[in-house]
Parts: sequence; C-alpha cells; structure tokens
Amino acid sequence: MLLDLDGVVYVGDRPVPGAVDAVDWLVREGIAHVFLTNTTSRPRQAMVAKLAGLGIPAGPDQVLTPAVSAVAWLRGHGITRPAVFVPDATAAEFAELDPLPDGAEHGAGAVVVGDLGEGWSYSELNRALRLLMSDPAIPLVALGMTRYWRAEDGLRLDAGAFVRALEYAAGRTAVVVGKPDPTFYGAAVDALGVPADQVVMIGDDLHTDVEGAQLAGLKGVLVRTGKFSASDLTGSVRPDAVLDSVADLPRRWAEL
Repeated sequence: MLLDLDGVVYVGDRPVPGAVDAVDWLVREGIAHVFLTNTTSRPRQAMVAKLAGLGIPAGPDQVLTPAVSAVAWLRGHGITRPAVFVPDATAAEFAELDPLPDGAEHGAGAVVVGDLGEGWSYSELNRALRLLMSDPAIPLVALGMTRYWRAEDGLRLDAGAFVRALEYAAGRTAVVVGKPDPTFYGAAVDALGVPADQVVMIGDDLHTDVEGAQLAGLKGVLVRTGKFSASDLTGSVRPDAVLDSVADLPRRWAEL
C-alpha cells in the first residue's frame, strides 16, 4: 500500500476522520505500506514528526519525498551546486551538494524547483530563468508536477505550475523526480519489496496519484477527500476504485 499524505491522511494540520484507525489497521494486518508524498515544503524528518503528532508512527524509510529522490539523482549524475527553490527547511536536505546561496544568478549545477509557496515572487521566478538560460546544459529538476493542493483556506498552486512556466520560458523539459514520474513510483515499490502489480496507491489527485500509479503498473485508488472533485469521475482516467475516504480501507480492502 502506498498512501499520499496531504488530502488523504490529513488536510493541513488535521487528520482526515478515520485515517489514524485505517493506518492502525494496516499495521495490525501486517500490510506493508509507505507514505508517498510530493510535499516539498518540509523535509522528510518533519513529515515523520508530523505523522507521529497525529498518532501515526512511521520511520524515515516509510516516507518517500521528492527531495530525497532529487539528491540521489543529482549525486548519481555528479551534479553539485544546485540552486534550490524550496523552503529553507527542505533546502537543508541538499546540504551535501553545496547548494548556491540565496540570490545567486550564476554557477548553478542544476535548478531544483519545489513548493516554495509564499516565497515565490516575480524576481525569484526570473532568477530561476536566468540561471537556466545561462547554460543550456543546466538541468531543470522538478520535485513533482502536482498542479495544486488543498490547504485549510482553499486551493493553492503547487510546484507543477511554476515548473511549467520555467519549461515554457527556457525551452527546457524538466527532469521529474516526484509523482507522477514512474521512477518515483518504482522507488516506492522497491521500498515495499513486492511486485508492482501487488501494490495499491491511494490518493486524492486523479492524475499524479491515480494515473501516475496506473502508468507505473500499480492500482490507483481515488479518495473523495482533499482536492477530489466530482469531475474526476467523468474524465478519461478511470480509478481502480473510489473510496469516500481512507477510513473505508479496512471495509473495502477485499475489493482492491
């Protein structure tokens, strides 16, 4: 079982009703599970601490984030000095790669874009563009392509919207290291240690969670929480199942 976090297990700082009991059920039944998130506003250890605060125990090896995958990708390609457009707490995940200081417009080995949130401004987007345009060999690395997410105050733009803007302006195609990239799903399946066709992904995003999982050979299950919209059920993407929420998991497990 792979579970998205924001919109599935919790919304903002509040757990989805019944989510804690559903995860407890997974533990009791001995069903291997990993939390797979495109969240880049917090480092992995902060995600583990947040889950613990909600009453959900999870080790760092049970939470897979795009920042962890990005560091591995950059290291594997011998790239250092990345310019990272993520919150400070997440930027710390890249410390081993000697990232560029804030404000630098030259010398980047890569431009890494995540969920900078309120930190985005016209000048920051321009800085990312200038770094990319300074050398056509500099890769644009996207920490996921999620278009938007649901916060407690409503929908907010996510990293994908800013990545698309930079792709268009720079004439560059991003390397995606989060959902819906099949490699990211593959890493999560490897962490579970079972074949992909025995893995179910539960998410609230029809495209990055459900379609992304299906294209990677997994089952994709949609929940009617988080960013779910009724229009999700009328498009070309067909979930393998639809749950009112993750709380329905114990009752519906035999159908999945």
